[in-house]
Amino acid sequence: QIQLSESGGGSVQPGGSLRLSCAVSGYPKYMYCMGWFRQAPGKEREGVAYIDDYGTLNYADSVKGRFTISLDTAKNTLFLQMNSLEPEDTAMYYCAAEPRVRGACYAAVFNNWGQGTRVTVSS
Repeated sequence: QIQLSESGGGSVQPGGSLRLSCAVSGYPKYMYCMGWFRQAPGKEREGVAYIDDYGTLNYADSVKGRFTISLDTAKNTLFLQMNSLEPEDTAMYYCAAEPRVRGACYAAVFNNWGQGTRVTVSS
């Protein structure tokens, strides 16, 4: 059973940085997808960044060049480094993981989720 727990959210001014962490357990050693998602008030949840067991990375266009996803397999921790934050990045952020069946992770259906951590970008 895959379990996930996020931390690292908070409030930051525009242009600032935050690093989100997600402790992950129970995921397969090979053939997995992991991702960060966010949901802003009144909006649908959207995928932000993905990583698979090959190290393939994918990002939403809105965060390319500003956000970086990484996985420390020794510590079983997924990270999202967020730089140059904008008010539009304000949202609840969730990490998710799923055994990879086929295809790219950005097309996967994720069934294992963390509880979320809130990020607020405001002056």
